[in-house]
Amino acid sequence: MLTAIIVVLQIVCCLALIFLILMHSGKGGGLSDMFGGSVGSAAAGSTVVEKNLDRITVTVAVVFAFTNIILLLRLQ
Repeated sequence: MLTAIIVVLQIVCCLALIFLILMHSGKGGGLSDMFGGSVGSAAAGSTVVEKNLDRITVTVAVVFAFTNIILLLRLQ
């Protein structure tokens, strides 16, 4: 039962990480500039929203890493 809960948490974290990473603005020179990302990047800057998005992304990534470790230890 506990393994099933951890697997569900792992999947939710995985999907949340994909969504959060795609929400970040491009830092320049990448694929986001090819598709028009450079148009609004000058106005975006380093806003409070971007900093909060960074914090949320790091938190979800840490939870994802811990669930990986827990699953590794439980399935051995």
